Amino acid sequence: MTTTGSPTVSGHFDGRAASVAATYAAVLAAARRFGRVREEPKKTSIHLVRETAFAGVATRNAALVLTIKSDRDVRSPRVLRHERASANRWHLEVRLTSPEDVDGELRGWLERAYSLAEGRSPRR
Repeated sequence: MTTTGSPTVSGHFDGRAASVAATYAAVLAAARRFGRVREEPKKTSIHLVRETAFAGVATRNAALVLTIKSDRDVRSPRVLRHERASANRWHLEVRLTSPEDVDGELRGWLERAYSLAEGRSPRR
């Protein structure tokens, strides 16, 4: 974030542990495996966007809070917060502390979210 002007992606990592930027890079690389991803820095987070946002990343001192769009609730101990956004949309919050947290399970959730951001039905 910047104190003057618009927020920047790099500004979200000012004063954060190096592992936070490395974890973000792993999330971004995983998402880009599915296709084009645009980063939209906001005041308190970075949105990852296809046609619409499919994930949001909030930086903390030593972790990321990743909010993933979903068409259903996901029951996993990794999901710390489950918020029903509408009849067919959920926002799932996951805390990531290292690049190793971006594993197959998380990549699957990102892929579903990426599919939703285009408007087509994700694979079941």
